[in-house]
Amino acid sequence: MRADAEALRGQIEDSIALLRRHLDWDVALRRLDEVNARAEDPTLWDKPDEAQAVMRERNRLADQIEGVQKLQQNVTDALELVELAEAEGDAATADAAVADLKAFAAEAKRREIESLLSGEADMRDCFVEVNAGAGGTEAQDWAQMLLRMYTRWAEKRGLKVQLTEESEGEQAGIKSATIQVSGPNAYGWLKTESGVHRLVRISPFDAAARRQTSFASVYVFPVIDDKIEIEINPADLKTDTFRASGAGGQHVNKTESGVRFTHIPTGIVAASTQDRSQHRNRVIAMDMLKARLYELELRKREEITAGIEAGKTDIGWGHQIRSYVLAPYQLVKDLRTNVEKGNPDAVLDGELDDFMAAALASRVGATRSEASASAR
Repeated sequence: MRADAEALRGQIEDSIALLRRHLDWDVALRRLDEVNARAEDPTLWDKPDEAQAVMRERNRLADQIEGVQKLQQNVTDALELVELAEAEGDAATADAAVADLKAFAAEAKRREIESLLSGEADMRDCFVEVNAGAGGTEAQDWAQMLLRMYTRWAEKRGLKVQLTEESEGEQAGIKSATIQVSGPNAYGWLKTESGVHRLVRISPFDAAARRQTSFASVYVFPVIDDKIEIEINPADLKTDTFRASGAGGQHVNKTESGVRFTHIPTGIVAASTQDRSQHRNRVIAMDMLKARLYELELRKREEITAGIEAGKTDIGWGHQIRSYVLAPYQLVKDLRTNVEKGNPDAVLDGELDDFMAAALASRVGATRSEASASAR
């Protein structure tokens, strides 16, 4: 039992060493003191926007620092309990303490990965856009399955999900849809999901029950606020209005309330059918367009810094980030990190953390061996 406890302590200590490194511990402590002093200034709320930014930073730093400190104390207490329980021959208490250590190890791993979320927009809310590839009903049904997968992932994390735009499939599924995911680090976690997703299954739409391969693309971009200025030349915009389909009542279907903006220089398209008001949909679609242009600029900076070529790709063979095989065997495999799961049903129900964590760690170039070497 003590050997198990010591092994878990080693795992937790490695994660805490990574956490301290990523947070730049001493700098984070000083910064928390600074923002605490700023938060106590009675004149702070004379500028509400600035005050909210200060409070967000304080809450983030406090959560990170206090989380590590509490984790260390919990581990110390659990190890002492294991030692005491073994000395007294209390196997049940020792088992319970080791179970606590396993939970602390999982929490340390989660915090370790979250410490990698240090990008310019990682803390922001985001939009998740899903588009069906070629293949008609098969691909459209797959796109809807992906939309549900991300909705379930967000709900399990306590994040808010709002449908912004949806174009229904002709027989089943969706041609495209966009949801807004709101909550801490929404963009930081979901940004690694951008790419093409491939499904292999026995078609539920084929009377001969043949195996089919379908593709859908996912594109994630951050929500931006008014402080980030994105200038758009009106001459570069093409504006279309259309009748919205789906939920919303007769008013939505009888009036051209849907709005679609196309940014001609980049080819980026943003649309909204969320509201019954065309004016409101114009505002929402413009916010989405600005967010996508902002994400494009972030991606350009990342490519320059990392020396890589990234971006949206064709929806088809050779441009995939993950494969979901439901038949003849069951396997979900990330083609970037080689992370595999043998339970596709759980993955499609939102169990995505392992895939996201591995892709995030790979994206920022952080590995446990490098961190451990640095910690020593």
